[in-house]
Amino acid sequence: MTDNPRATTSLLRLTLILGALSAFTPLAVDMYLPGLPALERTLNTDSGGVQRTLSVFFLGLAIGQLILGPLSDRYGRRGPLLVGNLLYIGASVACALAPSIDSLIAARFVQAFGSCAGMVISRAMVRDLFEPREGARVMSLLMLVTGVAPILAPMLGGAVLAVFDWHAIFWLIAGFATLVMISARLWLRETRGPQPDMRLTLGSALRVYAELLTTRRYMGYALASSFGLGGLFSYIAASPFVFIDLYQLSPQAFGWVFGINAVGIIGFSQVNRALLRHFTLDEVLIVALFSMATAGLLLLVCTAFSIGGIWGVWIPLFLYITSLGAVLPNAAASAMATEAHRAGSAAALIGTMQFGLGALTSGLVSLLHASPSLGMGMIVAACGITGLSVRLILVR
Repeated sequence: MTDNPRATTSLLRLTLILGALSAFTPLAVDMYLPGLPALERTLNTDSGGVQRTLSVFFLGLAIGQLILGPLSDRYGRRGPLLVGNLLYIGASVACALAPSIDSLIAARFVQAFGSCAGMVISRAMVRDLFEPREGARVMSLLMLVTGVAPILAPMLGGAVLAVFDWHAIFWLIAGFATLVMISARLWLRETRGPQPDMRLTLGSALRVYAELLTTRRYMGYALASSFGLGGLFSYIAASPFVFIDLYQLSPQAFGWVFGINAVGIIGFSQVNRALLRHFTLDEVLIVALFSMATAGLLLLVCTAFSIGGIWGVWIPLFLYITSLGAVLPNAAASAMATEAHRAGSAAALIGTMQFGLGALTSGLVSLLHASPSLGMGMIVAACGITGLSVRLILVR
């Protein structure tokens, strides 16, 4: 990106801080998963109550992003970001001190709302600072930082539980967020100041979202990334049943399968950075979308006709997930390329669509529980083909 040592150091520091902010959500989702059985016993609840602590978190993510996006466009990036961080820290402490399942559910909603600030505003800041191709390369760097979080979070949560109880997990999350907030306060400069002439009402926010939803170019790229992530969510929901129940892998072996697939998307996100030195953003994205759609179709054929056994499932999944290393950063950067004046709202809507489709596809997988491998193949193929199609149809 640059050969200037000072600029390189500044970029590295920016990437680490924005990556850490973006990691708030996967840490809050994944780190406490190993403690769910103990949480159920401690708070005298059932599995349904425990699952609601996760579902309400996703609800908070969907709502919070839609609110924080316009706020960051009107009042600047740093203020809403730091307020969101404070909410996240306070809610994490409330989770650690929760005396009942209802209080934990309420705290998790607020925690999700606070974590949105890191996700939405980090993308908006990248759009503020970089032109689209360079922005895609920076987002690829962010994927390297944030991609490690879902892999390490359950392992870290398990290590904490070996010494402490589940409350300690939320104390650790609060401590990490505090360190990140201090770093952001010291080293993260404002990238878009307050816009006093910009009206911020419910009506104006809804009009902005309505305009974005009817902007062909924006929606072509935003939907491409959202459908790509929808396929990933269906894989996450179905893969334990496919690999452990159907193919009789041990939980430890399944962890390796999950980890290798995660390494694929992280690794290709860095290959994407190199490719963008020689090809345009859209050239790389189109090839990645074709790869994603082809892998989805291959998975569907292998699961429908029982071809290749476990390898007929794993290899297409690996190719699909790896393709996302270029699809997600390039599609996001392309979608926001012409939305500099409302980058916060544009980033928020992308996040909401991604999590909304992710919730939909993971729910569809659960409805197809009679044949989880075929159900996963159908949904992953549909997401891959639709992601490619909306880009080709909507963006001219």
